[in-house]
Amino acid sequence: MPERGATPKVPPRQRAVLRAVARFTAPLLPDDYLELFNPLWSSRELRGRVERLEPETDDATTVLIKPGWEWEGHAPGQYIRIGFDVGGIRHWRAYSLTSDPRREDGLISITVKGVDEGKVSPYVTAKLRPGTIITLGEVAGEFRLPDTVPEKLLFISAGSGITPIMSMLRDLAHEDGLGDAHHIHSARDADDVIFGSELRDMVEAHDGFTLYERHTATEDRLAPDELDELCPDWKEREAFISGPGELLDALVEHWERHGDPDKLHLERFQPTYGEGDAVEGEGGTVLFLRSETEAEAGNGTSILVAGEEAGLDLPYGCRMGICHTCTGRLSSGRVRDLRSGDVHDELAGQTIRTCIHAPEGDVEIEL
Repeated sequence: MPERGATPKVPPRQRAVLRAVARFTAPLLPDDYLELFNPLWSSRELRGRVERLEPETDDATTVLIKPGWEWEGHAPGQYIRIGFDVGGIRHWRAYSLTSDPRREDGLISITVKGVDEGKVSPYVTAKLRPGTIITLGEVAGEFRLPDTVPEKLLFISAGSGITPIMSMLRDLAHEDGLGDAHHIHSARDADDVIFGSELRDMVEAHDGFTLYERHTATEDRLAPDELDELCPDWKEREAFISGPGELLDALVEHWERHGDPDKLHLERFQPTYGEGDAVEGEGGTVLFLRSETEAEAGNGTSILVAGEEAGLDLPYGCRMGICHTCTGRLSSGRVRDLRSGDVHDELAGQTIRTCIHAPEGDVEIEL
């Protein structure tokens, strides 16, 4: 079943009026008329309007969105699924919410890094315009600050893995809660640090907040054994980490060997499935046997997205490998798991989830 937006939080009085009016508008619904005046008034699914776009780096853009009806809020670190209509097809992607949950103007924001091979991110970073109506899904995610914020905090991020952490930092800054917080961030260079100016301003505004930037264009990649030097009391701190899988795996192993794993919280930042740059791969041709359709899948493009871009109407649900709606039996070939980067050559004859698997060479699937 195609994914739909979240159920809008329509006040009871307005919803009662809509039900009453529906008796006189049949076979149309009141929404059919309301949406002519303002698409945000839909009571069928939650929508948002793009208010403005703010460039963060050469390839990353923040999208500020006005939700329809009453926004139920989000916890810093959580993500939201958003439906963008691109070329007449609705594409759903999950993005971390980067906004302070208590913005005075009521806007929410996501920050998107462009990926040339992708379908949605190039649209967002190059073609999306203010006034565009988008569909908002449910807010979800367990990567979040606890209700009682620890006194000593450590944040580690790399690349666009900073996006969920930025919401946390903004929330803490709002409450003057950066009294003892250390942030280590890795990016190609200073200009490639998403939210770089704001982060550096936070250092000036909050005496207890420190920021260390690792620029990989001129320095080695961050290694866990550097923590003793970069943050000598790291074992005492509640740590929140987000970034590419290779970095997270190394940090998790380091905490398990030398620290307290219960103090470590992570968001496995990786590509929105089907348009990522964190997982290298060959890509290949996908032959959909039932429809006798061939589709080309580039590096990091899922089987599901490749099929959709070839014009197929394939089953899907969450598009994150959770709901098991987008399944098909793999007849031949190797596939790469976009969550871990692992290549599997033993899955022929088994059912796989097309949203989280990409071809590694030519494959055939019974769809």
